[in-house]
Amino acid sequence: MTAARSRAAALLLAVTLAAAGLLGATGPVRASAAAGPTRSARPSAGPTGVVAAAADLVDSSTGRRLWSRGLNQSRPMASITKVMTALVVIRAGHLNRLIRVPAAAISYARENDAGSAGLHAGDVLATWQLLEALLLPSGADAAYTLARAYGPGWPAFVRKMNAEARRLGMTGTHFANFDGLPWPSEYTTYSTPRSLLILAAAAMRQPRFAAIVGQRHHWIARTRRHHAYAWRNTNLLVGRYRGAMGIKTGFTLGAGYCLLFAARRHGRVLTGVVLDSTNTRPGLRFAAARTLLNWGFRHT
Repeated sequence: MTAARSRAAALLLAVTLAAAGLLGATGPVRASAAAGPTRSARPSAGPTGVVAAAADLVDSSTGRRLWSRGLNQSRPMASITKVMTALVVIRAGHLNRLIRVPAAAISYARENDAGSAGLHAGDVLATWQLLEALLLPSGADAAYTLARAYGPGWPAFVRKMNAEARRLGMTGTHFANFDGLPWPSEYTTYSTPRSLLILAAAAMRQPRFAAIVGQRHHWIARTRRHHAYAWRNTNLLVGRYRGAMGIKTGFTLGAGYCLLFAARRHGRVLTGVVLDSTNTRPGLRFAAARTLLNWGFRHT
């Protein structure tokens, strides 16, 4: 065999292995072979105009993967991280547990210029109320408060997040913190589209979680223990796209605008994710999700 033919054969083998998910890679974007739905989309033309560096769409009613891009590439996912934070807390239970908001939670959100639920230091809230604050306005102050209480301490809590990821089979995933903020770097908390849909399925099986992320807003009246709070869902699909069920937005400069989403129509549930739908135009992630959902409901 000539040298040229040898190189061509090697290249063909590498492409074949990569397509099968058998070649790994290093760096912030890497391949993974996470478990997921067993049936993949047919090689027919998929949706057009999906602005996202990586994405996935699955028919959760059947487990069939409908379309994907960069399925096994590990990428930062910003505040989608908070889905795992919520899942760890919900699995721990005691959702009526009363927790005092520490002053450190307020300064943490402010110093990191993070999304905030506007919590007041010293307020005493139930765990389920803090989950509302975590998931609707994407409050880093709520994430800090829950991680400190349920670790106890955030390092122990993050270890629990990674243990849960391993239990679920979320390969290509690592959590360095409890909220997806870019510390210690933009790329130390990451996952893959495939693994994020595994996480979505586990979270949406929890009735409390599904009820929270399916709301447009939530209001808590003032009591002797805490201030009044009004929180709006950052996911603009909810209440605006027919059948939208949630799930979670995210943004950092490294992750770009991200969205984990699900919708139900005619007894069928489609679940998807878009990662890095630019880092300059927040609305494109919702447009990408609508494009995927419309295509999925129309073609399956």
